[in-house]
Amino acid sequence: MSAASPHDNRTLLIAFGANLGIAASKFVAATITGSSAMLTEGVHSVVDSTNQLLLIWGRRASRRPPDALHPFGYGREIYFWSFVVAILVFALGAGVSVYEGVIHIMHPEPAVSPIWGYGVLLVAFLLEGGSTIAAFRDFKAAKGNAGWFQAFRQSKDPPTFIVLLENGAAMAGILAAALGLALAQLTANPFFDGAASVLIGAILGVTATLLAIESKALLIGEAADPELVESLRAFACGCKGIMGVGEVLTIHSAPDIITAMLSVDFDDNISAGEVERIVQHIEEQAGQRWPQVKRLFVRPQQGAGGCR
Repeated sequence: MSAASPHDNRTLLIAFGANLGIAASKFVAATITGSSAMLTEGVHSVVDSTNQLLLIWGRRASRRPPDALHPFGYGREIYFWSFVVAILVFALGAGVSVYEGVIHIMHPEPAVSPIWGYGVLLVAFLLEGGSTIAAFRDFKAAKGNAGWFQAFRQSKDPPTFIVLLENGAAMAGILAAALGLALAQLTANPFFDGAASVLIGAILGVTATLLAIESKALLIGEAADPELVESLRAFACGCKGIMGVGEVLTIHSAPDIITAMLSVDFDDNISAGEVERIVQHIEEQAGQRWPQVKRLFVRPQQGAGGCR
């Protein structure tokens, strides 16, 4: 899966603007209708807006250059803030939704003026839909020929899949809120409105769990794409003076920053100066062929492995 540009915040800004407008309309509708599901949907939209700001900040912070304290740079800032976003979706989004739903189930309040609720939900669905289409296009372009779940698992740029998953959860939540409001109106039983709020919380909880699992994996450190690893191995094996290549260790410090280390068995008959020239050649050529490989270390190792 190709990495999306870490400098492109267009989709995040679209989602941020949409969520702000949606949150305001939902809170107004919740005040008028007294709908629990509508209130929790408003909270969800506020959380989403905050999340987009955190992701934008994470991308900006990740571009800071290396310094003495962080010689490998600040690339993992984006992974840290992505994990924070997952926690917020779970704690504030899912937690508040379930809490409000349980409160309204235990102490039901009849909703009033449901027409306002339907209108706001329709507007929210259309705005979320527009934002989701933008996120869908970005993720589709980045995933290439990979399957959707495979692309999600292999993606090294969290904002590309976080916005898509959040928007998908938001649209599912809007449908759940509309269903709860309709059932509450048709049956004259406000239980369904509270139940819809709990359902929204469950949807957000599942989404947050998926985001947390993937963000944690990236924060700990994931290897580069296997095809890139094998390409590095094949390239090193093709260099004159190299008898074999053993381990090829890679790790993503950011979506577009990879650090690699090669264990290489050099020809015992060449001089130390020739080894240095080979290492320099590997570093220069690898940087040109794979721009995301920002640092490459070559470690001499006797009997490192054969070259096929």
